[in-house]
Order: sequence, then structure tokens, then C-alpha cells
Amino acid sequence: MYQVGDWITYGNRGVCHVAEIKTIDSPWIDNSELYYVLEPLSQNYTISTPVSNTKVFTRPIISKREAEQLVDGIASLEARAYHSERVHELAEHYKTFVVTHDCGDLIELTMSLYAKKQQIGEVKGRFGAVDQKFMKQAEDLLFGELSVALGIPREAVPEYVASRVERQRRREEQRSISMSEAGH
Repeated sequence: MYQVGDWITYGNRGVCHVAEIKTIDSPWIDNSELYYVLEPLSQNYTISTPVSNTKVFTRPIISKREAEQLVDGIASLEARAYHSERVHELAEHYKTFVVTHDCGDLIELTMSLYAKKQQIGEVKGRFGAVDQKFMKQAEDLLFGELSVALGIPREAVPEYVASRVERQRRREEQRSISMSEAGH
């Protein structure tokens, strides 16, 4: 059971703050059942869901250390764009990354979509609506969680990631140069 003050991932709503745990007084609801009152990070409303709800995926957000490790690992990932002429196939492929609710999968999806957008831009093509929809969803979920885990504003996450990835790449280049010099 989560506690008041916890930050959790709640389905496709993303990061939510557990604001209260209470019973709801209503003639239509069993008033002995406990409910979480959740406040989504980037929306201005609350969600009431039974503590016993197993229909919507929930988990605690990642720790600051886990967030830093994920971001540091980006430099070594190879982004591969996914292409399909069938919109349904494309959407299904992207959904396989989103439904895991895993930040590593969201990073992989986001990088794949960035690579695709770059490839399309090079040939003066158009980035599709399905691609845009899943890029926005993946970024919202990922950046929201990284924001809370790292204790930085959501708007600062892309710059934070870019600077950390660049620093990691420089370290790897230095390590590679040092190793080649040591070998000669």
C-alpha cells in the first residue's frame, strides 16, 4: 500500500502524487473500501481509485540514482527507427514499449522516434501523426517521472538529459583515447 506523499506511476496518466487515502461516502460505493486520491503531476484534477484496484498499473517512481543511471546509459544505446506502411502495425509496435511502464523502454521508444524524425527530416518527409502521438506520450511519461525522481522541473529534463549524455560521451571518448595510447 502506498502512503500519503508517495509519488507513483498510475497507468498512462503518468506520475501522480498520493494526496490522501480515505473512504468515500456515497450510496453507490462500499464506504468501507479505502481509496487513493491521486494528483497527476501535470494536470489540475484528482483521481480517486480503490486501494485494491488491480485494473490500472501502478508502481512507485524510480529513485534519483536509478534515474541518473538510466540517463547515463543513453550514450551507449543505439537508436533504431521503426518504419511501417501500416498505421495499425506502427501503433502496435509503439504500444509494446508504452504498456510496460518501464523508463528504459520509454527511453528506447523516444530515441527510436527521434532517429526516425531525423531520418525523415533529411529526406524532407513528414513525421506521421502516429509517430507524433507516441513521441508525445513517451516524453510525457518519461520526462514526468525523471522530473520528480531528479527533483527538477519537467521543462528542464530534456536539457538535463542532453548535457548528461554529452558528458558521458566525452568520458567514453577520453577512456577510448587513454586505452589506445596505453596500447601503443
